[in-house]
Amino acid sequence: MPIFEYKCEECGSLFEKLVRNSDAGPPACPNCSSPKTTGQLSVFAAHSGEPSSGEPPMCPSGGVCPTPGACGLT
Repeated sequence: MPIFEYKCEECGSLFEKLVRNSDAGPPACPNCSSPKTTGQLSVFAAHSGEPSSGEPPMCPSGGVCPTPGACGLT
């Protein structure tokens, strides 16, 4: 299931929502509960090979290790 980015037209907050095929219409704003939200263009991140410029390696789980040391990067 893809994650989509939305912007609330009422309060201006930006948020992400995991969207299923069965979901109908844009989601309500989690900040103010307004139904007036619009989808935003988003970019994706891709990591490949070794990190550049001496940066530490990225955790495969996105930086939140459920079991520290399990991935071998801690």
